[in-house]
Formats: sequence, structure tokens, C-alpha cells
Amino acid sequence: MNNHANSNVYARRGLMLVLSSPSGAGKTTLAKALLAREENLRMSISFTTRLRRAKEVDGEDYNFVNKTKFKKMAEAGEFLEYAQVFGNYYGTPKIPIEKALASGSDILFDIDWQGTQQLEGDKTAGKDLVSVFILPPDNDELETRLRTRAQDTDEEVKIRMAKAADELSHYREYDYIIVNRYVEESVQMLQKILGAERLRANRQSGLHKFVQILRGET
Repeated sequence: MNNHANSNVYARRGLMLVLSSPSGAGKTTLAKALLAREENLRMSISFTTRLRRAKEVDGEDYNFVNKTKFKKMAEAGEFLEYAQVFGNYYGTPKIPIEKALASGSDILFDIDWQGTQQLEGDKTAGKDLVSVFILPPDNDELETRLRTRAQDTDEEVKIRMAKAADELSHYREYDYIIVNRYVEESVQMLQKILGAERLRANRQSGLHKFVQILRGET
């Protein structure tokens, strides 16, 4: 199901699709699969102060900066949202997101509940937001996924498991909930959510003019 920005005969404003979950619940896998299927969906590239991991590309996976640079950007109001997670800062740059939404492009976000709350609280961004919380099928599966990623130490896995309980408590703050038992099933659910949200009347910036034409008013 490939949905284009102007699949209708009138213009549409883009939306911000937020995926949040505890580490290891599978949202990164789901995000990549969704991006591969949806032509008018692009990933928001966050700024972060954490160290770059093997195979990560600066400017594609994240924009890697030091804490001094990040704090200067935050003070200048250059982020739509930012948060500190596991001792590192993550932030969403404001200008490129606003330009993309205005052009009708949809943006996918991989952020935590803190960032989602900030977006919801923004008078402009909140109207463009669609939030989805990804739940693991059970705790054993969550721990197994963390360990099989082979990028965290045993101590880091313990910290992330302890953190998961707090993160899970925020599920009620989201528009949609998906229990990620099977990747294919979860991706299809995300596509249905995205398809329905694209059709909301308040996102159809050219709808009024189109209806006027249908009514013979222009």
C-alpha cells in the first residue's frame, strides 16, 4: 500500500507518525519495514550526543554532535523536542520537519515518551501528531531481543529492562497501541493507521477549494 502526498485530487498537509516503545520491543525493525513500503514517508533524523555505533552513518541514522553543540541548539530553540535518555541527549530539528509537513510529506519519528509529550504540547506540532506505542508480547521476549541485538553489555541490558517498566506506564498517552508479536502483522497495522490518518478532514488543506469546485462556486 503506497500512499502518495497528493493521491487525492487536492493538497494534503503531512503528518508526524511517532513510534515509541521500550528498548527491544522492535520499533526500529517496524520503522524500517514501514519506510520501505510507504513512498511518501521519510524518517526524521535526530541530533544526538551519544557515540556512533558500528555501521551507523552520520547524517543518515543520526546527526552526531557533542553536548556543547547540542545545548547551544536547544537554547536557540532549534528543536521541536529534545530529551535525555540513558545519559545522552536526543533532539528533533524544527525547520526541516516544518518544511516537509508543509509540502505534504509524512515524517516518521522514533522517539520516547518524553519527546512525544513535548510534541503534543506544541500548539502547531500537536495538530500534526499521530502517536503509536509498541508493546512487546512479554518480558521474556523483550529481554531476549535486547540480548540478541549484541550491541549492549549485560549491565546495559539490566538497566534497559529496569527502565522498561517506567516507559510502559506511559502507554495511555498514545493514540494507538500495537503488541508486536509478528513483524508483518504489526507493519500492516501501522499502514492501516497511517492510511486512515491521512484521510482526516483537518489534514486536507485543499479540501475546501475542491468542494467549492464540486458545488460550482468557483
